[in-house]
Amino acid sequence: MRTLGHHTTFCHKGIVQKIENKSVLVVITAHSACSGCHAAEACTMTGKEEKIIEVKGLYNVKPGDEVTIFMKQSNGYLAVLLAYVIPLVTILFSLIIFLTLKMPELTAGLLSLIMLIPYFTILYLFRNRINERFIFTLNV
Repeated sequence: MRTLGHHTTFCHKGIVQKIENKSVLVVITAHSACSGCHAAEACTMTGKEEKIIEVKGLYNVKPGDEVTIFMKQSNGYLAVLLAYVIPLVTILFSLIIFLTLKMPELTAGLLSLIMLIPYFTILYLFRNRINERFIFTLNV
């Protein structure tokens, strides 16, 4: 994390993969917490995943360049809210309601999970509008 101006930002190193019209595609490697373990090489549980981030704008970079991607901290909080907090609250709230209505536990649990289908469908339908909120910048 770093402070740029009056905004706190998250930063992550990556490699420029491709340059498109008015954007740059950058590959970042996300490591799980256990990837720093001394036994990580021998362990099959180590989580290492590559992600491709689109950074809008014109930058003086070429494929293969190492860059740093920045994102405002508030955008990170929004992502956590949309991906984890709202679904958790939805499941818990609906489970309490279904159990209060004296439904069997299995039925209440399944219905609570089914309640996530409309939520994630709405997220999918508004994905372009949501993506506009997540602004990434580059630093070479």
